[in-house]
Amino acid sequence: MKIEIDADSGFCFGVTTAIEKAEEELAADGRLYCLGDIVHNGRECDRLREMGLEMIDHATFGQLHNAKVLLRAHGEPPATYAQAQAQGITVIDATCPVVLGLQRRIKKVYDEHPEAQIVIYGKPGHAEVLGLVGQTDGHAIVVASIEEARQIDLRRSTYLFSQTTQSVEGLHAIVEYLTTHIQPPAEFHYADTICRRVAGRLSGIEAFAQHHDVVIFVAGKKSSNGRVLFEACRRRNERVHHIEDAGELQEEWFAEADSVGICGATSTPKWLMERCARRIGEICADKHPQMML
Repeated sequence: MKIEIDADSGFCFGVTTAIEKAEEELAADGRLYCLGDIVHNGRECDRLREMGLEMIDHATFGQLHNAKVLLRAHGEPPATYAQAQAQGITVIDATCPVVLGLQRRIKKVYDEHPEAQIVIYGKPGHAEVLGLVGQTDGHAIVVASIEEARQIDLRRSTYLFSQTTQSVEGLHAIVEYLTTHIQPPAEFHYADTICRRVAGRLSGIEAFAQHHDVVIFVAGKKSSNGRVLFEACRRRNERVHHIEDAGELQEEWFAEADSVGICGATSTPKWLMERCARRIGEICADKHPQMML
């Protein structure tokens, strides 16, 4: 049996940078707060907690004073920075550069075109989306599907942006609808703000899944990106299993399999995929003495 870990799976640039900043601060000080889960992966969060990282919600954040808090890659609305300043909190800003650039573009349109409506294609309530909506003082309209986009009042000029991890196909469908249904003199403008380093993984992970008899997809159940990539795997391979850790692996999954592929989301650490590979090796060692990792 051959066991292969997808070389393109694992942390994206934004997550890698956030974790590196956390590790640097913890090495120097031994304690650090993080507003929200630093990454949507329970095992990686556990590892960082053991190093001294304390993940907090906004209610706890509101009670802190003269503390040091890391803002994760998803970004935060302007109100969070104002609150930090008022409470003497030192911010370690790990907002992904792609997200930060998107926030600035939305803020610029909001300031320069007060008569227009800003629409964000994204997941309502997602941390990144909350940060984007915050650039418009809460006035942006969030749509998660083409069906919701059809409810927009297209008698008003409209600017469309997208959460960085959304589906390219979903964005294009909404763009096509708004382009053909805008009612002049109202104008429609859009910016394709999907991160290509994330979106590009869809086709790659589909090819990877198709190449193996069995696929183990490793990701936190709260990861939006994980759900999208898992579904991409499942479209190409019915024998795909979504797990969070090696303890969930089951021997019967590997019956009559000559190759196993291990892949994950942009929030999945490489060490966790490697742990799963070792466990699969242990499970199948008796049946496949010539296993290759």
